[in-house]
This record gives sequence, structure tokens and C-alpha cells, in this order.
Amino acid sequence: MKKTFVWAHRGASGYAPENTLAAFRLAADFKADGIELDVQMTKDGRLVVIHDETLGRVSEEKGWVKDYTYEELRKINVNRHFPEFGTQTVPSLEEVYELIKPTNLTVNVELKTGVVFYPEIEEKVLELTEKMQMQQRVIYSSFNHYTVRKIRRLCPDAVTGMLYQDGLIRPVDYARAIVQADAVHPAVYNVQYPEFFEECRKYGLKIHVWTVNEEKYMRLLCERETDAMITNDPKLARRVADEYEDGKLVPGIVKKMEKVL
Repeated sequence: MKKTFVWAHRGASGYAPENTLAAFRLAADFKADGIELDVQMTKDGRLVVIHDETLGRVSEEKGWVKDYTYEELRKINVNRHFPEFGTQTVPSLEEVYELIKPTNLTVNVELKTGVVFYPEIEEKVLELTEKMQMQQRVIYSSFNHYTVRKIRRLCPDAVTGMLYQDGLIRPVDYARAIVQADAVHPAVYNVQYPEFFEECRKYGLKIHVWTVNEEKYMRLLCERETDAMITNDPKLARRVADEYEDGKLVPGIVKKMEKVL
């Protein structure tokens, strides 16, 4: 039985401050199959979970993540849009692993190395994952394909995904031969290219699509038996995904959902 997995983008970021422990807890509460998060490094070499290289969008502070020590960063409130959650701080990757370890959630770790080339961040992430015994639960991705390939070379058993958002020619060939990835992570609008799904399946590449927030696209991906959809709205995505098996609507489940609604 094939079902499309639901991965909560930066946690349940449509409901709670992104990339915080609160957002990851909520993703688990919504019964997501996994979470997606972003990893960077502080001035003193700590792995922290935050998307932007700078702090201005999620806090009242400015400046670059790389210029703060871990303790300095921990003093900053990164909740600007969800007052009901109060003060939220930037978690370390280790804290997120500790939170997720008792669950059965997959963790998609995106390494943010496209702007800042954090020294040996790939080695540090792999080392922490092994220390926390999370190797079987983690998939590594990045828009920096040098990083994806480096992860594979450092750890041949690691599962990797190639993030991209523009119209690549022959992305499947590129992902396999150059990046050596196990999965492609296209922006949702990239799945419309001819033969995309067929080519991925022909060569055994998993398909993890971001960022899928509209129900019509969630249904399209379920119908195409996409491996995972990465979404800010895991609550809605969970409901939609549960209505499908092997790319088809399950009448009994749909009828039951209609009664609940």
C-alpha cells in the first residue's frame, strides 16, 4: 500500500513559530510523518536550527547567525507572529533530535550552505546524527549540491536529497550522476515537466516536493503517488493524505471525513 508521507516544513510553521521546538511538537501532534528543518552554525561552532542566514525576519535583532555565539543566540526571541506561543528561542540540532527521537518521525535536515560556507558543517551534522543514533531516521538535503555530494562521500550509507527550484534540464540524470542523490526535492511547480515522475521512478529516485500548502496540489501529489510532500500545513495535509492509497481515493475514508467535516 503506497501513501504519500507528510513532512512538516520547519515544523508546523503555519501554526507556530518556524523551526522552533513548539513547531516540531505541533507537527507530531498533527500526526505528520516527518519534519523538515534548516541547520546553520554559530560563531562558536554549534549546530542550530534556523532558516535565514540573518535574524531580521524572525526576530527584532539583526545580523548574521554566524556572528553570534550559541549563548548569545539563545537570548533572542524568534517568535514575531504567534504571540500565543510566547518567547521562542533558536534550538540546537541536538535538542530537536532529542525531541523527535521518541517518535517515529523522519527528519529532513537541510544544510544551509548556499550563502555561508560553514567549515566542516557536513562532518558535524553526520557526527551528531550518529551520536544520537538517528542515522536511520535522517535524510540530508541542500540547495548547495556540493554539500549533498560531500555528505554522500563522507558517509556512503547516508540518504540524500537534491533541492532545487528552477527548471533543470534532465534533473534526474544530474541528480544521479553528478550529485549522487537518493531523492529529488523539487519546488512544487517543477513536477509539471513532462515525464518527471516516470523518469524518477525508472531510476529509483524518491520524490519529496516542497512547499505544498494548497489542497489541490496535495491531492495532485497523492494521485501521482509522490513519496513525500513538505508543507507548512501538516494538519490539512494529513487529512488529505489519509484519503488516498496507491494514488486513489479510498471511498470509506472519504465518506467518514465528510461526516466529521
